[in-house]
Amino acid sequence: MRVAIYTLGCKVNQYETQAMEAELTRRGHTLVPFDGAAEAYLINTCTVTAVSDKKSRQMIRQARKRAPHAIVAVCGCYAQTNPQAVEELEVDLVMGTNDRMGFLDRLEALSPDGGQVVAVDDALRRRGYEHLPAGGLEGRTRAMLKVEDGCVNFCSYCIIPYARGPIRSLTLDHAAAEAARLAGEGYREIVLTGIEISSWGRDLAGKPELMDLVEAVCAAAPGCRVRLGSLEPRTITAEFCRRGAALPNLCPHFHLSMQSGCDSVLKRMNRKYDTGRYYESVRLLRDYFDRPGITTDLIVGFPGETEAEFGQTLDFIQKCAFSAMHIFPYSRRSGTPAAAMAGQVPNAVKEDRAHRAGELARGMHHAWLEDWVGETLPVLFEEEKDGLWRGHAPNYTEVFVSGEKLHNVIAGVKITGLHGEGLLGTLSL
Repeated sequence: MRVAIYTLGCKVNQYETQAMEAELTRRGHTLVPFDGAAEAYLINTCTVTAVSDKKSRQMIRQARKRAPHAIVAVCGCYAQTNPQAVEELEVDLVMGTNDRMGFLDRLEALSPDGGQVVAVDDALRRRGYEHLPAGGLEGRTRAMLKVEDGCVNFCSYCIIPYARGPIRSLTLDHAAAEAARLAGEGYREIVLTGIEISSWGRDLAGKPELMDLVEAVCAAAPGCRVRLGSLEPRTITAEFCRRGAALPNLCPHFHLSMQSGCDSVLKRMNRKYDTGRYYESVRLLRDYFDRPGITTDLIVGFPGETEAEFGQTLDFIQKCAFSAMHIFPYSRRSGTPAAAMAGQVPNAVKEDRAHRAGELARGMHHAWLEDWVGETLPVLFEEEKDGLWRGHAPNYTEVFVSGEKLHNVIAGVKITGLHGEGLLGTLSL
């Protein structure tokens, strides 16, 4: 069967799609582009924002319009939280965020005129971890290793705990074995990902800590870079940094989820830290690691956010001096406490604040890039793009050079200047 897949959303969704791609190929099916002819279309949906919901519906409609007689199968977070809305889009198979191999089993058992199948479980009742093979399709340089699923933070703006359920962790032994396998297959970098990896281990016997996992993965794949996904700032302690700095293959890049730089807004968001604790994490990382890349997310225009509160956020992000930021206007999500809060901020105000924060972020990113000119960085090259090879340094800065056949090669690069949102350099001899 010719199968086309479209994935929306986060790295966990991408990971789960890669696992399904590998399994479909193993079962003898052929993967084809989503915008072409196929016998089955799979859409792995996202629901993190209202825009994500809209995009998920658009892609489902596109698939049905493109091939009226093909099978359309939908999984992921939007299907989990809004199964009835998906059913109404003439979908043949609806499942959510669990049992990906069962999803493929049901797909194979479908016939175009066999009727609609809906099999969405209650995410909040899940307890077992769904083990999916790590890695990606042939030719990739970086492999994702999902080590955790679920979240129990229940931030007031977020629907994901309802879409993913409680914390479930991949055991340390399994994670180390997967890391060793990926290294043996030729991957040069492993990214530890999950819905909330800072919570890894809370459901396991003995309640191991995230750094226990990181040390095990680094030891199992000593020739691979190991990169961490998004972290809660409370994860960053002196002990975490001391142990992490001793690992030569741990990338000095840390994405610390922030969302606001104002304590009163953080409290309304039901975040579990304040700006004092957040800045302590930033300081610790810079004390223990040599010029680490520190990136973050910011939501502007959260319900009730005043101009004065937004001004506090602008001051705070400048104090933190992030290497890069992702900035989002607040998106109202039905089913979350924030959707019912008073003081919803007009869209025009949210867009203006996103623009102003973005200007600051671009200035900080430019200063970060300028600081590397004249330095030499080890770069893992991934692809050739517009006549230049593109790769990433350990601090996750994008680097471009001229060269030949650099795919999956780690090479030193002398930085000579800036190139777009990244750095330009020459291969060092």
